[in-house]
Amino acid sequence: MKKIVFLIATALIFCSFTSDKKVVVPSGEKLVYAGSYNMSGLMTHLAQVTMSTETITTAKNSYLHLNCELATFSKWDKFFKIRDIYESYVDPITLKPSLYKRSIDEGGYTKKEKYAFKGNAVTSTTKKRRQPETTKKFTIGAATQDVVSLLYKVRTIDFTKLKTGQTKSFTIVFDEKEIPVTLKYMGIESVKAGNLGTKNCYKLSIGAKTDALKGKDKNLIWLTADAKKVPALMKFSIPVGTGQLVLTSATGI
Repeated sequence: MKKIVFLIATALIFCSFTSDKKVVVPSGEKLVYAGSYNMSGLMTHLAQVTMSTETITTAKNSYLHLNCELATFSKWDKFFKIRDIYESYVDPITLKPSLYKRSIDEGGYTKKEKYAFKGNAVTSTTKKRRQPETTKKFTIGAATQDVVSLLYKVRTIDFTKLKTGQTKSFTIVFDEKEIPVTLKYMGIESVKAGNLGTKNCYKLSIGAKTDALKGKDKNLIWLTADAKKVPALMKFSIPVGTGQLVLTSATGI
């Protein structure tokens, strides 16, 4: 299940194409998804994923708080309960992160993580179940970001400038490691987008140097082909099966 969570967390992370400087991600947005997994040949609705944004103001700075929560429905909790929260506090314009937080509870396994960013330096604090808290300092590349901030930066891309089949490589930081990720633009398709109706969408394929993803062009995402670029559908393939996230509700966009 950890691999499923990783895929959900990375499903939207595409940013290194030429992008607009005006960020299209608004504060107060809420996107809700139905999470399903293929069980014995049937796509079964197991969980809900909620992504939301809000403005946080401190004495010195203003941040955009990006929040992603994954929770299995209560009837599935006895089989494998998941309660995960991923957060990032970013510059409202550049989406560059200052703080990343991760709290997971998966089948009784718990882990809390916090990354404090300062330039290319990261100070991480980690607390795993029944283990003492640890602190680590490491460096990352200038363009490397946490997974949550990159979830949203994709929506600053001008996809009208891309050609079908065009690819680009970039890097995320996850579990205190940098992971190379590749995005391929695959054109436009029409898909259902919850309360937004049927929409033309940019279709994208994700590849990463990790065992969390499996198959060529099997991990896909569709973003509405408009100014909002709302994630409408995600499909993933991992070593233990396949699944999808389907947008059910979009508000505050």
